[in-house]
Amino acid sequence: MRKFLLAIGAFALAGSALAFMPQAGTWIVTSENTGQPGRGFGLDVQNNTLVMQMYAYEANGAPTFYLSAGAIANNSYAGQLNKYAGGQSFGSVPHAGYETGSAGTVSMRFVSGVKGYITFPGEEEKEMSRFNFDFSSSPESLKGKWLFSSLTSLLPSADYVELSKLGSKGANGSGMVMSTDGRLACENQVSGASAGTTVCARVSATGALLWGYSFTINVNDGEGIYTNAAGSVVYPAVARRVANANGVGTGLALKSDSSEVQRSPTVEDNEMLRAGIDAFTDMLAATN
Repeated sequence: MRKFLLAIGAFALAGSALAFMPQAGTWIVTSENTGQPGRGFGLDVQNNTLVMQMYAYEANGAPTFYLSAGAIANNSYAGQLNKYAGGQSFGSVPHAGYETGSAGTVSMRFVSGVKGYITFPGEEEKEMSRFNFDFSSSPESLKGKWLFSSLTSLLPSADYVELSKLGSKGANGSGMVMSTDGRLACENQVSGASAGTTVCARVSATGALLWGYSFTINVNDGEGIYTNAAGSVVYPAVARRVANANGVGTGLALKSDSSEVQRSPTVEDNEMLRAGIDAFTDMLAATN
């Protein structure tokens, strides 16, 4: 157990020194997520260059958009919010727009790849986050084909599974989703020491816990740790959903395949996986 604690502590300390690349997609001011029309912005980072495209409103209520681009360093960005006009409209002949000035400086600082703080011209700093509009903490949000992999060359380990069958619900979870081979399950933790994470466990044919993962997942990507059954080996790990519940690939070119053994997890599989998830979450809780 002491090794487990030291390993998690070392991983957390190392992670705190790393730069975060904001996850590409739509971002919002967290407090403005009311379900009503509002403002938002898209972020993308390639190498060390950040591009921000923002849709917002003028003081008179007219819609407008801004563009900001420049270098991101040390998890922070600051640049001009440039305004444009005169560009191509729907159905018009191709022609370029022109810059009409700047609304001022926008500043951002990131505390993870999906959360940070933003300061618009004339406003106080506010929390911002990647807009998650179709995934929740429900077990259905975990369905699809996933690749889980530890980040080490010393003990290479990976699981490629399809999570498709709903299972029982744990004391602190929203309900398991089991793999088609009945040997791995994942569950979103909604309370307790692991709240906000997704815990996965791999069991043997006899129900023994082999290893587990604890991830922070956003949409199709996750980061966290891989841990063996004894808690004596801990490595950083990543998760990637390569196909959604309908078998549609989420990446650039990889399509769904039928290479995995297809069968329905049994009642016994559910019971063994439930015990595996519970044992792994208990081990994680003991470290807090």
